[in-house]
Order: sequence, then structure tokens, then C-alpha cells
Amino acid sequence: MTSTISRLALAAFALSASILSAQPAFAAVACGSGNFDAWLAEFKTDAAAKGISQQAIASGLAGVTPDPSVLNRDRSQKVFSQTFEEFSGRMVPPRLERGSNRMKQYGSVLSRIEQTYGVPGEVLVAIWGLETDFGVNTGKFATIRSLATLAYDCRRAEQFRAELLDALRIVQRGDLAPAEMKGAWAGELGQTQFMPSSWMKYAVDFDGNGKRDLLHNAPDVLASTANYLAGYGWQKGKDWQPGSPNFAVLQQWNKSEVYSRTVAYFATQLARAP
Repeated sequence: MTSTISRLALAAFALSASILSAQPAFAAVACGSGNFDAWLAEFKTDAAAKGISQQAIASGLAGVTPDPSVLNRDRSQKVFSQTFEEFSGRMVPPRLERGSNRMKQYGSVLSRIEQTYGVPGEVLVAIWGLETDFGVNTGKFATIRSLATLAYDCRRAEQFRAELLDALRIVQRGDLAPAEMKGAWAGELGQTQFMPSSWMKYAVDFDGNGKRDLLHNAPDVLASTANYLAGYGWQKGKDWQPGSPNFAVLQQWNKSEVYSRTVAYFATQLARAP
């Protein structure tokens, strides 16, 4: 994406201990074996054994090939080194007025979301603005292709294999067609950048139209984000400043201290806006 920083890149330093190379437990064809087609055939068998329909497998994985640009991005990640002052100064001021406008535009929706999940609108709008500039920059990478590339690569094969399975489950459930699934290079989807596993666990159809749509539907986007935070223990009516239990929940959204502090700061500025 052009104006938002990948969640993986922001959290790279804090997560460095958890992204050591992993080998898939199931795979008969090893990751990075030099034969992607054989690996993919084995993956399809595994997906079917895990209950994913042949239709979802066929449509989701039709013509999929490794994406070298995804591997280049993965290999070139740098430790996020901006200070809170630098990052918040760059990200918050250009978004504050638009964030305030979104608060007004979706005021009734945000009130219902807070009643349901306990998460204030200011926090949700802050995350929305920082992740994708309120849905402007959701990413252009083909999600299933990106995840297949990273699952075949041996650095974090198990992690991305699981995400690829969940991407197919999104297709099977009817939330998105494969062609619609475009996002960040590491598989994040939607206006607040959910990994497929989070989409499957936390995405909600808040407007009741029968579809969980985190790409185009703002009520679903905001409610699903609130559901995520509530799932990690957000405390209704409590503040979100550093050191508070709710700030610890923000760090479950993104492990980067700088990013979490920026969310908290942005939300506070929105709460003070006229």
C-alpha cells in the first residue's frame, strides 16, 4: 500500500522472536521444494481433508502461481524505527479532520457498535484511519496468491498455510469471491486489514444484509474491528491510554508500541474534536 505501513512491518521488531522458520506438519511435499505445482496439489488434498469444499478449492486456487514481488517484500522488511513523535506527527494531523467527519457521518452506527461491543467510536475510527486511510488504501495484491506464495516459502510456512486455508473458508462461506480478495502483500484484507483467520473469527454482518463485507461496508468494518478488540478483553467505559488494560488490548491489534500509542493519541484527539 502507498500511504499506510504494513502491520507486519510495524510489528517486525516486537514479533521477531515469533517469526522463526517453521516447517508445515502436514506437508508431504516440502515447502520451497522447487515444485510449486506438487506442493499445491498436496495443499488441495489437505484443504479438502479439513472440510473445505471442492468448489472453494477450485475457484480459490485456479491458476495460482508464486508471486516474486511478495517474496521481495517479505525479504526486504525493515525494523520499524520511527519514534512515536515522528510517526504520530506524520499520520494523525492529515487524518484528523476526516476522522472527525467520519465520527459524525457514522455517529448512530458507532453508538450502536459501542452498545454492542463496548468499544468507543473514536478508537475504531482511529484504527480505520491509520490502517487504510479510511478505506482508501486497502492494497492491490491478490490475497490468495500472496498467501500461497508465503505458505510455499519456508520462513513461516505453517502460519501462512493456516491463513490460506482460512482464505478459502471465506470463499466457501460466501463472504467474498476470490477475485474480490485483494489487499496487502502479507494477506491482510479489508478497510482495517484483517488476516483471514481474524476475518473468520471476528467479522460480523452488522447492517444485516446477509454478508460480512469488510472491503466495502463501513458498518461491518467498524463492528468487526470492535468485535476483535472485545474478543481480546476491551473494558467498556475505561480509557485507552498507555498503561491501561485497554491499551494492552490495542497492543493485541498491533504489537508495535509506537503504533498502539498513535492509535490511542488519535482516538483522544477525535474525542476532543468539536
